[in-house]
Amino acid sequence: MMEIRVLKYFLTVAREGSITGAANYLHLTQPTLSRQLQDLERELGQKLLIRTNHNVTLTPEGMILRKRAEEILNMVEKTESEFSSLKHDIAGEVHIGSGETYAIKSIASLMNKIHKNYHNIIFHMYSGIHEDIVEKIDNGLLDFGIVMQPADLSKYNAINLPDKDSWGIVMRKDSELAKKDFVTFADMEKFPLILSRKVYRKPTPDNEFYRWFNGKKDSLNIAATYTLFYNGAIMVEQGMGYMFTLNNLVNVSKDSNLCFRPLKTEMNASWCLIWKKYQVFSPAAKLFLEKIQEQFIK
Repeated sequence: MMEIRVLKYFLTVAREGSITGAANYLHLTQPTLSRQLQDLERELGQKLLIRTNHNVTLTPEGMILRKRAEEILNMVEKTESEFSSLKHDIAGEVHIGSGETYAIKSIASLMNKIHKNYHNIIFHMYSGIHEDIVEKIDNGLLDFGIVMQPADLSKYNAINLPDKDSWGIVMRKDSELAKKDFVTFADMEKFPLILSRKVYRKPTPDNEFYRWFNGKKDSLNIAATYTLFYNGAIMVEQGMGYMFTLNNLVNVSKDSNLCFRPLKTEMNASWCLIWKKYQVFSPAAKLFLEKIQEQFIK
Protein backbone atom coordinates (compact mmCIF):
# COMPACT_ATOMS: atom_id res chain seq x y z
CA MET A 1 0.00 0.00 0.00
CA MET A 2 1.31 3.43 -0.92
CA GLU A 3 2.55 5.49 2.01
CA ILE A 4 2.13 9.26 2.34
CA ARG A 5 5.83 9.50 3.11
CA VAL A 6 6.79 7.86 -0.18
CA LEU A 7 4.41 10.10 -2.15
CA LYS A 8 6.18 13.08 -0.60
CA TYR A 9 9.50 11.60 -1.72
CA PHE A 10 8.17 11.15 -5.26
CA LEU A 11 6.88 14.74 -5.46
CA THR A 12 10.22 16.05 -4.21
CA VAL A 13 12.06 14.16 -6.94
CA ALA A 14 9.61 15.49 -9.54
CA ARG A 15 10.18 19.03 -8.30
CA GLU A 16 13.97 18.83 -7.99
CA GLY A 17 14.45 16.95 -11.26
CA SER A 18 17.17 14.73 -9.82
CA ILE A 19 17.59 11.95 -7.28
CA THR A 20 20.65 13.65 -5.80
CA GLY A 21 18.93 17.01 -5.33
CA ALA A 22 15.85 15.40 -3.81
CA ALA A 23 17.94 13.22 -1.47
CA ASN A 24 19.82 16.29 -0.22
CA TYR A 25 16.57 18.16 0.34
CA LEU A 26 15.01 15.21 2.21
CA HIS A 27 18.21 14.47 4.18
CA LEU A 28 18.27 10.92 2.83
CA THR A 29 21.04 8.94 1.19
CA GLN A 30 20.69 8.60 -2.57
CA PRO A 31 20.51 4.75 -2.47
CA THR A 32 17.74 4.91 0.16
CA LEU A 33 15.67 7.30 -1.93
CA SER A 34 16.24 5.32 -5.13
CA ARG A 35 15.13 2.13 -3.40
CA GLN A 36 11.92 3.77 -2.15
CA LEU A 37 11.08 4.97 -5.67
CA GLN A 38 11.80 1.56 -7.18
CA ASP A 39 9.50 -0.04 -4.60
CA LEU A 40 6.79 2.46 -5.56
CA GLU A 41 7.16 1.61 -9.25
CA ARG A 42 6.93 -2.11 -8.49
CA GLU A 43 3.86 -1.56 -6.33
CA LEU A 44 2.07 0.36 -9.08
CA GLY A 45 3.39 -1.83 -11.89
CA GLN A 46 4.42 1.25 -13.88
CA LYS A 47 7.66 3.04 -14.73
CA LEU A 48 7.34 6.51 -13.21
CA LEU A 49 10.76 8.06 -13.86
CA ILE A 50 13.16 8.23 -16.77
CA ARG A 51 16.63 8.28 -15.23
CA THR A 52 19.75 9.74 -16.88
CA ASN A 53 23.21 10.42 -15.50
CA HIS A 54 22.31 13.86 -14.16
CA ASN A 55 18.53 14.18 -13.90
CA VAL A 56 15.16 12.45 -14.01
CA THR A 57 11.98 13.22 -15.93
CA LEU A 58 8.48 11.89 -15.45
CA THR A 59 6.93 9.30 -17.71
CA PRO A 60 3.25 9.84 -18.70
CA GLU A 61 2.36 7.50 -15.82
CA GLY A 62 4.58 9.55 -13.53
CA MET A 63 2.75 12.73 -14.49
CA ILE A 64 -0.56 11.06 -13.61
CA LEU A 65 0.82 10.04 -10.21
CA ARG A 66 2.18 13.54 -9.58
CA LYS A 67 -1.30 15.01 -10.05
CA ARG A 68 -2.92 12.38 -7.83
CA ALA A 69 -0.18 12.60 -5.20
CA GLU A 70 -0.66 16.37 -4.96
CA GLU A 71 -4.40 15.86 -4.49
CA ILE A 72 -3.85 13.15 -1.85
CA LEU A 73 -1.40 15.27 0.15
CA ASN A 74 -3.69 18.29 -0.06
CA MET A 75 -6.51 16.13 1.24
CA VAL A 76 -4.34 14.85 4.11
CA GLU A 77 -3.40 18.40 5.04
CA LYS A 78 -7.03 19.52 4.86
CA THR A 79 -8.15 16.58 7.05
CA GLU A 80 -5.45 17.27 9.64
CA SER A 81 -6.50 20.91 9.73
CA GLU A 82 -10.16 19.98 10.23
CA PHE A 83 -9.40 17.66 13.14
CA SER A 84 -7.06 20.21 14.67
CA SER A 85 -9.87 22.79 14.53
CA LEU A 86 -12.07 20.54 16.70
CA LYS A 87 -9.84 21.41 19.65
CA HIS A 88 -10.87 25.08 19.49
CA ASP A 89 -14.01 27.20 19.42
CA ILE A 90 -15.09 27.29 15.76
CA ALA A 91 -11.75 27.39 13.99
CA GLY A 92 -10.28 25.88 10.87
CA GLU A 93 -10.06 26.41 7.15
CA VAL A 94 -12.67 26.93 4.43
CA HIS A 95 -11.68 26.11 0.84
CA ILE A 96 -13.58 27.90 -1.94
CA GLY A 97 -13.05 27.73 -5.71
CA SER A 98 -14.32 30.34 -8.14
CA GLY A 99 -14.19 31.48 -11.72
CA GLU A 100 -13.06 35.05 -12.21
CA THR A 101 -16.03 37.29 -11.52
CA TYR A 102 -16.86 40.58 -9.82
CA ALA A 103 -19.86 38.80 -8.32
CA ILE A 104 -17.52 37.32 -5.71
CA LYS A 105 -17.63 40.66 -3.87
CA SER A 106 -20.70 39.56 -1.87
CA ILE A 107 -18.89 36.39 -0.81
CA ALA A 108 -15.74 38.33 0.07
CA SER A 109 -17.78 40.74 2.18
CA LEU A 110 -19.28 37.83 4.12
CA MET A 111 -15.87 36.20 4.56
CA ASN A 112 -14.60 39.45 6.02
CA LYS A 113 -17.45 39.60 8.55
CA ILE A 114 -16.88 35.99 9.61
CA HIS A 115 -13.14 36.43 10.06
CA LYS A 116 -13.65 39.52 12.23
CA ASN A 117 -15.78 37.45 14.61
CA TYR A 118 -13.86 34.18 14.32
CA HIS A 119 -10.16 34.98 14.04
CA ASN A 120 -9.18 31.30 13.88
CA ILE A 121 -11.09 30.71 10.62
CA ILE A 122 -8.91 31.01 7.52
CA PHE A 123 -10.35 31.18 3.99
CA HIS A 124 -8.48 29.73 1.01
CA MET A 125 -9.63 30.97 -2.40
CA TYR A 126 -8.77 28.95 -5.50
CA SER A 127 -9.25 30.56 -8.93
CA GLY A 128 -9.88 28.27 -11.88
CA ILE A 129 -12.14 27.29 -14.75
CA HIS A 130 -15.41 25.44 -14.17
CA GLU A 131 -14.01 21.95 -14.86
CA ASP A 132 -11.17 22.39 -12.37
CA ILE A 133 -13.48 23.64 -9.64
CA VAL A 134 -16.04 20.83 -9.86
CA GLU A 135 -13.27 18.22 -10.04
CA LYS A 136 -11.74 19.57 -6.84
CA ILE A 137 -15.14 19.64 -5.13
CA ASP A 138 -15.78 16.04 -6.20
CA ASN A 139 -12.36 15.00 -4.88
CA GLY A 140 -12.92 16.74 -1.55
CA LEU A 141 -10.25 19.38 -2.09
CA LEU A 142 -12.75 22.26 -2.05
CA ASP A 143 -15.69 22.79 0.29
CA PHE A 144 -17.54 25.16 -2.05
CA GLY A 145 -17.42 26.39 -5.63
CA ILE A 146 -18.69 29.51 -7.36
CA VAL A 147 -19.70 28.62 -10.92
CA MET A 148 -21.39 30.33 -13.81
CA GLN A 149 -24.89 29.29 -14.80
CA PRO A 150 -26.18 27.36 -16.62
CA ALA A 151 -24.34 24.39 -15.12
CA ASP A 152 -25.09 20.76 -14.37
CA LEU A 153 -26.04 20.86 -10.68
CA SER A 154 -27.40 17.33 -10.36
CA LYS A 155 -24.68 16.34 -7.86
CA TYR A 156 -24.69 19.58 -5.90
CA ASN A 157 -26.70 21.86 -3.67
CA ALA A 158 -26.71 25.44 -4.86
CA ILE A 159 -27.53 28.99 -3.81
CA ASN A 160 -27.94 31.72 -6.43
CA LEU A 161 -25.78 34.79 -5.89
CA PRO A 162 -27.38 38.21 -6.38
CA ASP A 163 -24.74 39.90 -8.53
CA LYS A 164 -24.49 39.44 -12.29
CA ASP A 165 -21.83 40.20 -14.89
CA SER A 166 -22.36 41.50 -18.42
CA TRP A 167 -20.64 40.13 -21.52
CA GLY A 168 -18.85 42.45 -23.89
CA ILE A 169 -15.57 43.26 -25.61
CA VAL A 170 -12.36 44.69 -24.13
CA MET A 171 -10.34 46.67 -26.67
CA ARG A 172 -7.73 49.38 -26.94
CA LYS A 173 -9.06 52.92 -26.63
CA ASP A 174 -7.43 53.82 -29.93
CA SER A 175 -9.24 51.03 -31.78
CA GLU A 176 -11.97 51.61 -34.34
CA LEU A 177 -14.69 49.94 -32.28
CA ALA A 178 -13.95 52.10 -29.23
CA LYS A 179 -15.90 54.90 -30.92
CA LYS A 180 -19.10 52.85 -30.62
CA ASP A 181 -21.39 52.48 -27.59
CA PHE A 182 -21.94 48.75 -28.15
CA VAL A 183 -20.70 45.88 -30.31
CA THR A 184 -22.58 43.65 -32.75
CA PHE A 185 -21.64 40.30 -34.21
CA ALA A 186 -21.13 41.97 -37.61
CA ASP A 187 -18.53 44.23 -35.98
CA MET A 188 -16.58 41.29 -34.64
CA GLU A 189 -16.41 39.47 -37.96
CA LYS A 190 -13.99 42.18 -39.07
CA PHE A 191 -11.42 41.89 -36.26
CA PRO A 192 -9.27 39.24 -34.53
CA LEU A 193 -10.85 37.81 -31.37
CA ILE A 194 -9.34 36.63 -28.08
CA LEU A 195 -11.62 34.11 -26.31
CA SER A 196 -11.58 32.24 -23.03
CA ARG A 197 -10.73 28.56 -23.47
CA LYS A 198 -14.13 27.56 -22.10
CA VAL A 199 -15.91 29.65 -24.72
CA TYR A 200 -13.65 28.42 -27.51
CA ARG A 201 -13.75 24.70 -26.70
CA LYS A 202 -17.43 24.14 -25.94
CA PRO A 203 -19.83 24.95 -28.80
CA THR A 204 -22.91 23.87 -26.86
CA PRO A 205 -26.39 25.44 -26.70
CA ASP A 206 -25.71 26.82 -23.20
CA ASN A 207 -22.43 28.45 -24.25
CA GLU A 208 -22.91 32.21 -23.98
CA PHE A 209 -20.66 33.12 -26.87
CA TYR A 210 -22.16 30.60 -29.27
CA ARG A 211 -25.64 31.79 -28.43
CA TRP A 212 -24.56 35.30 -29.29
CA PHE A 213 -23.24 34.59 -32.77
CA ASN A 214 -25.56 31.65 -33.60
CA GLY A 215 -22.75 29.14 -34.09
CA LYS A 216 -21.07 31.01 -36.96
CA LYS A 217 -17.61 30.25 -35.64
CA ASP A 218 -16.05 29.72 -39.06
CA SER A 219 -16.67 33.33 -40.05
CA LEU A 220 -14.60 34.65 -37.14
CA ASN A 221 -10.89 35.40 -36.93
CA ILE A 222 -9.91 33.81 -33.61
CA ALA A 223 -6.38 34.91 -32.76
CA ALA A 224 -5.84 33.48 -29.26
CA THR A 225 -7.41 31.99 -26.14
CA TYR A 226 -6.86 32.61 -22.44
CA THR A 227 -7.78 31.13 -19.07
CA LEU A 228 -6.99 34.22 -16.95
CA PHE A 229 -8.51 37.57 -17.85
CA TYR A 230 -5.34 39.43 -16.87
CA ASN A 231 -3.31 37.56 -19.48
CA GLY A 232 -6.00 38.18 -22.09
CA ALA A 233 -5.87 41.91 -21.34
CA ILE A 234 -2.10 41.93 -21.92
CA MET A 235 -2.66 40.42 -25.37
CA VAL A 236 -5.22 43.13 -26.11
CA GLU A 237 -2.78 45.83 -24.99
CA GLN A 238 -0.21 44.42 -27.41
CA GLY A 239 -2.67 44.80 -30.28
CA MET A 240 -3.34 41.09 -30.74
CA GLY A 241 -7.11 41.41 -30.88
CA TYR A 242 -10.40 42.09 -29.10
CA MET A 243 -11.22 40.11 -25.96
CA PHE A 244 -14.70 38.68 -25.42
CA THR A 245 -15.11 38.78 -21.65
CA LEU A 246 -17.13 39.93 -18.64
CA ASN A 247 -17.27 43.49 -17.38
CA ASN A 248 -15.46 44.66 -14.22
CA LEU A 249 -12.58 42.22 -14.62
CA VAL A 250 -10.12 44.32 -16.63
CA ASN A 251 -8.81 47.75 -15.69
CA VAL A 252 -10.56 50.20 -18.04
CA SER A 253 -10.08 53.34 -15.92
CA LYS A 254 -9.00 56.64 -17.43
CA ASP A 255 -5.37 55.68 -16.73
CA SER A 256 -5.71 52.48 -18.78
CA ASN A 257 -5.38 52.29 -22.55
CA LEU A 258 -8.20 49.71 -22.62
CA CYS A 259 -11.98 50.13 -22.66
CA PHE A 260 -15.05 47.86 -22.45
CA ARG A 261 -18.02 47.93 -24.82
CA PRO A 262 -21.14 45.83 -24.09
CA LEU A 263 -22.92 43.69 -26.66
CA LYS A 264 -25.84 45.35 -28.43
CA THR A 265 -28.05 42.45 -27.35
CA GLU A 266 -27.49 42.43 -23.60
CA MET A 267 -26.22 39.13 -22.25
CA ASN A 268 -25.65 38.60 -18.53
CA ALA A 269 -23.78 35.93 -16.57
CA SER A 270 -25.33 34.59 -13.35
CA TRP A 271 -23.42 32.74 -10.64
CA CYS A 272 -24.20 30.28 -7.88
CA LEU A 273 -22.43 28.81 -4.88
CA ILE A 274 -22.36 25.00 -4.99
CA TRP A 275 -21.32 22.16 -2.67
CA LYS A 276 -21.64 18.37 -2.81
CA LYS A 277 -24.90 16.84 -1.70
CA TYR A 278 -24.64 15.06 1.67
CA GLN A 279 -21.35 16.85 2.32
CA VAL A 280 -20.03 16.57 5.88
CA PHE A 281 -18.49 19.93 6.73
CA SER A 282 -15.85 21.02 9.20
CA PRO A 283 -17.14 23.43 11.89
CA ALA A 284 -15.66 26.38 10.00
CA ALA A 285 -17.22 25.38 6.66
CA LYS A 286 -20.54 24.66 8.36
CA LEU A 287 -20.54 28.15 9.90
CA PHE A 288 -19.76 29.71 6.52
CA LEU A 289 -22.68 27.87 4.92
CA GLU A 290 -25.04 28.95 7.68
CA LYS A 291 -24.05 32.60 7.16
CA ILE A 292 -24.45 32.21 3.38
CA GLN A 293 -27.96 30.82 3.83
CA GLU A 294 -28.90 33.63 6.24
CA GLN A 295 -27.75 36.27 3.77
CA PHE A 296 -28.93 34.89 0.42
CA ILE A 297 -31.97 32.74 1.18
CA LYS A 298 -34.94 34.93 2.06
